[in-house]
Amino acid sequence: MNQKEKDIFFTDRLMYWHRVDNKRDMPWKGEHDPYRIWISEIILQQTRVEQGTGYYHRFIKAFPTVEKLAKAADDKVFKLWEGLGYYTRCRNLIRAARLIHTEMENVFPASYECILALPGVGPYTAAAISSFAFNLPHAVVDGNVFRVLSRFFGITEPIDTASGKKNFSDLANRLIDKKRPGSFNQAIMDLGAVICKPRLPSCDQCPLKIHCTAYLKDRIAALPVKGKKPERIERYFYYLVIRYNDKVYVRKRKGQDVWKDLYEFVLFEENRPVSMSRLKKLTFIPDKTGLATCRVTGISETHIQQLTHQTITARFIELRSNSPVSIPGYRAVKPSALLKLPFPKLITHYFKSIG
Repeated sequence: MNQKEKDIFFTDRLMYWHRVDNKRDMPWKGEHDPYRIWISEIILQQTRVEQGTGYYHRFIKAFPTVEKLAKAADDKVFKLWEGLGYYTRCRNLIRAARLIHTEMENVFPASYECILALPGVGPYTAAAISSFAFNLPHAVVDGNVFRVLSRFFGITEPIDTASGKKNFSDLANRLIDKKRPGSFNQAIMDLGAVICKPRLPSCDQCPLKIHCTAYLKDRIAALPVKGKKPERIERYFYYLVIRYNDKVYVRKRKGQDVWKDLYEFVLFEENRPVSMSRLKKLTFIPDKTGLATCRVTGISETHIQQLTHQTITARFIELRSNSPVSIPGYRAVKPSALLKLPFPKLITHYFKSIG
C-alpha cells in the first residue's frame, strides 16, 4: 500500500466508524454556536471531559452570551472557574469576550485567522471552532490526534517539539475530509479518546488496525514519542490565617507567578520544610512587625497541590490578633465575603478540611 492509498484508507475508514459506530457523547457534541464551542474548548484545555462538563454547564447558565461574559466582574468569572486550574485560560477568556463585545459588536469571528487572533486561542482551538461552527477545513491536533497519527503511521518524531507539532499538523490537514471537516475532527479525537487510548488501547475494536504500523509491529506502547520532561520544582508555602475582630486578611495575587488574580492569606514561602516548633513560634518569619499581638491558635495538616512543573506543599497557621494588623497588600474581610472570592484549589481544600 503506497502513501496515497494509506491516506485514503485512514480517512474513509475513520469517517465510516464515526457514522456507524462512534457512540461517544458530550454536551457540546454537534454544537454549531461558536460561542459555546469556544467555551467548551477553553475549558477542555488541560482538563478531562469528566471534570470539564460541569463547568461548561455552569458557565453557559451564568453567561449564555459573549456579552454577558464580557460584562461580568472578573472575580465572578474566576469564582466560577475555581478548581479548574491553569487560570491563564480564564484570564484570556475574559479578555477575548471583551474584545468581541467592544470591537466586534458581540459577533463571534467566522474565519480561522480571526479566531486564532483572539487571546488564549491557539491553532487547535481555532481549528475546532472554525470546523465545528463554520465547516472550514482546518484539522485539530491534540493529544488524542498525536497518538492516533503516530501509531497508525509509525511516526517516531517527538510530538512536543516545534518541528514535530508542525509535521503532525501538516499530516492531519492532508488527511482531513474537506467536505466534512468538523465530523473528521470529532471522529479522530473520539477514536483517540475511546479506542486508541494511552494505556490499554482497544485495538480489537479499532477500524484502522489492519494497516496500523504500531499494531502490526507491536510498537503501541512506544508511540507517541515525547521529549525529555523538565525537572519538577518543590515549593513550600506557609499561610498565616490572621483573625481580628471577626475578619481575616487576604490579598489578590499579582505578578507572573502561579494563581495570578486569585486570593490568598498572608503568605511566606520557604525553600525547605519548616519545623513545627518554628511554626508555633513564628520564627520562620524574618520580620514580625505587626504580628506582635498575634497568638497561634492552630496549625493545619500538610496540603499538597501538583502543578504542571512544580509541587506546592502548604500549611496554614491560624492566628488571632488583639489589634489591627498592617501588612502591605493585604486587607481584612469578613468570613462571609470569602465565599464570593476565587481561591486556588490548595486553599479551597483547606476550607473543606475545617468545615
